[in-house]
Amino acid sequence: MDLVTAAEMQTLDRLTIETFGLPGRVLMENAGREAVRVFLTHFAKAARNGVGVAAGRGNNGGDGFVMARGLAQAGYPVRVYLLGTADRVSGDAAANLKLLAPLSVPVIEVPDEAAFSRHQRTMRDVAVWVDAILGTGLTTAVTGLFRNVIEFINQLQRPVFSVDIPSGLSADTGQFDGACIRAAVTVTFGYAKIGHAVFPGAEFTGRLEVVDIGIPPHIAERVRPRHFLLKAHDVGGTFSPRRADTHKGRTGHLLVVAGSPGQTGAAAMTAAAALRVGAGRVTLGVAQGLHPILQTLVLEAMTAPLPETGSGSLGRAARDAILELTPGKSCLAIGPGLGQDPETGELVAELVRRSPLPLVIDADGLNHLAGRLEIFKSLAVQTVLTPHPGEMARLTGTSLSAVQQDRIACARDLAVTLNVHVVLKGARTVIAHPDGSVYINPTGNPGMASAGMGDVLTGMIAGLIAQGMHSDTAARAAVYLHGAAADTLGRTLGPYGYLASEVAQTLPGEIARLLREA
Repeated sequence: MDLVTAAEMQTLDRLTIETFGLPGRVLMENAGREAVRVFLTHFAKAARNGVGVAAGRGNNGGDGFVMARGLAQAGYPVRVYLLGTADRVSGDAAANLKLLAPLSVPVIEVPDEAAFSRHQRTMRDVAVWVDAILGTGLTTAVTGLFRNVIEFINQLQRPVFSVDIPSGLSADTGQFDGACIRAAVTVTFGYAKIGHAVFPGAEFTGRLEVVDIGIPPHIAERVRPRHFLLKAHDVGGTFSPRRADTHKGRTGHLLVVAGSPGQTGAAAMTAAAALRVGAGRVTLGVAQGLHPILQTLVLEAMTAPLPETGSGSLGRAARDAILELTPGKSCLAIGPGLGQDPETGELVAELVRRSPLPLVIDADGLNHLAGRLEIFKSLAVQTVLTPHPGEMARLTGTSLSAVQQDRIACARDLAVTLNVHVVLKGARTVIAHPDGSVYINPTGNPGMASAGMGDVLTGMIAGLIAQGMHSDTAARAAVYLHGAAADTLGRTLGPYGYLASEVAQTLPGEIARLLREA
């Protein structure tokens, strides 16, 4: 599903009006009428007890005026609370506001705090709210009257239907400053916005319905959105049934460099996950002292004992031995559970510089590369970085809060600057590519807040690349599949308490489902 920024949506509207010849008033009419249709599919019964339209003075308010007219004509009791005065409404919105008088739709002007106080009693009687206060063009904090009205509506705990976007929410980041409507359902026009798809915006949006308002396809081709919400059909086509004569020599051989004392499970889960997504063979390169442990943890993987440091971790002395393992392999995964030994950092940097194989780098592999990002600018191999927000903050030399404030921009900037694929993990994982395109993953649930989930994802991405999948496709497919497997466990076992290893075990069934649907 395409996602657009506020600026892209404004361009789509403008080009439709100026070059296609569809007037703005028609677009507003289409938006309002479609919004009424969606509203009644969800709230027809409750609306019989009274609908309140909270409207601003701009085009978002104009869409609300069209909705009020449509609901009144359908026989529903409706009142409009205009946050301002009618004489300050202009353009298409003003034209639609004037059409309410002949239908005897009450329009209550609420231009200031005093008026708001006077009308709170009737506002409390509203059964269902339509939020048409602030649209996608919002760029400042919500303060004053608008903030108070939004917080008042939220406190009523009545169902809220947002027009285009919950008022107060940034269409570009999914963040809000001051206050934001908490909607049960949001209808949006033409295209979903980025803010609908990422947290906290996804939570405040509620159920999202995207409706067509008449923007022609050739206009969308001119704008070319760069942001996308992953769907099952996007991923299902990347998997295909295997030929009957397939053998392990045709399904890839992954090399994993991972593990340190106390963190052998990370290496084991990475290997197991790669095998669960279909990699034919996996070789685990591990410190010599860990070799006996790893041999028993993952029976299906091969292990290669490597020279270790005094602390029992991998260090510079293991470099040549690891590079000698690369012939015949099709991907190299580095990082899960490697530990913080400074010598390990030197090893990681050397392996990244010299690897002849596509790379997937996670966890301690990323931590050791903080401050060494120049390494990536000269790489000739496809590379995927899979940081969680804390690792991203260390990599980019910024704060955790700065990363979380705009996850999309942070991931895209790193991907474009370093010419790598970035998987910024978390709720609604962001996958960014060197060309600037960004994908947002809708699968997964809070039960994934458990140790080892990232190790499983690393093994999945690397396992798909080992089978010949391009790094960008593998990153998207693995992230979607990872969350989908957890969603299945959330439905069958419970909302939390399932293990990362159980997510890996669920993967073959999820791949089978995608193949059936494809």
